[in-house]
Amino acid sequence: MAARNLATTLRRRPQGGAMADFDALPPVLRAWAARAALPWSPRSVRAAWRRALAAAAGDTAAALARLDAAEARALARDCRRVWGPAHPAAVAAVPRPAAAGQPRQGARPPQAGCLTKRR
Repeated sequence: MAARNLATTLRRRPQGGAMADFDALPPVLRAWAARAALPWSPRSVRAAWRRALAAAAGDTAAALARLDAAEARALARDCRRVWGPAHPAAVAAVPRPAAAGQPRQGARPPQAGCLTKRR
């Protein structure tokens, strides 16, 4: 049995229950997480969903588009880290969605990421 480092002041997350947490997600969010390119935890995808849904004023399709954009940004960051800035899919700056429908100044259109979503 491997020794574990239990001498820490960091709070521990409760163990287990990930499958039950996933099952408790709304059906549309479960479907999105199942086809996502990144391994989202139920806790983080629920938090991102709540933020996206609030920003989209309750519009489910717009909230899903925001989740897609967040995942594309994460993939672009990972491309730069793994393969460097010279990689074709490494985007210098992937813009976040503008607040209240305002276009961001100097924002470049998103480019194709290094990984594609499985649909």
